[in-house]
Amino acid sequence: MGTIKSCRDASKSFSNLRSPSPPPVTSSTSRFETVNGSHEFRINGYSLNKGMGSGKYIASDTFMVGGYAFAVYFYPDGKSAEDNASYVSVFIALANEGTDVRALFELTLLDQSGKGNHKVHSHFERRLESGPYTLKYRGSMWGYKRYFKRTLLETSDFLKDDCLEIRCVVGVVKSHTEGPKIYSITPPPSDIGQHFGKLLESEKLTDVNFEVDGEIFSAHKLVLAARSPVFRAQLFGPLKDHNTECIKVQDMEAPVFKGLLHFIYWDALPDMQEMVGLNSKWASTLMSQHLLAAADRYALDRLKLLCEAKLCEDVAINTVATTLALAEQHHCFQLKAVCLKVIALPENLRAVMQTEGFEYLKESCPSVLTELLEYVAKVTEHAVNTCSGYGNGTVLDGNYANGRRVRQRLY
Repeated sequence: MGTIKSCRDASKSFSNLRSPSPPPVTSSTSRFETVNGSHEFRINGYSLNKGMGSGKYIASDTFMVGGYAFAVYFYPDGKSAEDNASYVSVFIALANEGTDVRALFELTLLDQSGKGNHKVHSHFERRLESGPYTLKYRGSMWGYKRYFKRTLLETSDFLKDDCLEIRCVVGVVKSHTEGPKIYSITPPPSDIGQHFGKLLESEKLTDVNFEVDGEIFSAHKLVLAARSPVFRAQLFGPLKDHNTECIKVQDMEAPVFKGLLHFIYWDALPDMQEMVGLNSKWASTLMSQHLLAAADRYALDRLKLLCEAKLCEDVAINTVATTLALAEQHHCFQLKAVCLKVIALPENLRAVMQTEGFEYLKESCPSVLTELLEYVAKVTEHAVNTCSGYGNGTVLDGNYANGRRVRQRLY
């Protein structure tokens, strides 16, 4: 007899084996949509086409939708002889090579009386039991053999001055499958401004110089022309400056022109305090004011808006009057509204009127004073009606300007 050998419990041996990990789950999405296009087919001289015979047609020009060519076929005496020329027929045909082109169609006979009673046959905006129509090869058609009884058509509003208008809409069915991305690439932000900014700093390949307030600035014609239509006209237009070795810029200070070039190359505001060499809000506001005027002069709309936004944030008693004059002169409507609202408050008005900027405002923009009086009247009326502190006003020196807390500074 054979011997019996003992062995370990089977359940224990299997307990040491790991459970197989679940298979990875993948996914994809198939998307179906229509690429739509329309064509209007006008038939002038309808009566001259009568009697062509059944099966004879007038074809529109071909038009492209979803990469396929189509045409409208109009049969004045019907498509088939059995209709005895009692009906006109209209079809849409595939006009180029294609296999199993699936599409939705719409045919509209336009009412020319202006009443809008068009005759519409459409696949769109309704559920089709058998799905989109399939054009299997070149010359395949969809349409109606008995589209309209001829006697009724010829006495209807669809025919005017012996003319018919047919509008055709084709929606070619397209599909694509989207699977999960097998990559994860995050492109870095654009650094083109840094490249151009470093080009300016290097002064390499410069081909034009500007003299501003005794200081020389070198730049590149193409960069300036690409950024500013004013520079484009000055450097390349019919009345261009021929002496590009040194173009003198009048009525502008050197730090302002330097800031202008900084924006043109870097596409960003310069450090305002660094530009003027002073560490104060007043210096920053002054630079923003001058830079806004320069931006308007050289049609740099983005720079102008950036300066306008910065001035709206930095409203102060000692600069608000000059800022208001600037807003009026350069058509900065939001900045103007902020300044008027700030000055009109009784808590600010007296202090603003004592500044040099207010004297400049009266001399340069007297019409603004009328608007200011209207604002003051509104604020006073509101204060009388509410009898509650400052109402919804904007107050400086420990109060609010443009929704932001601002301390009054006198320099």
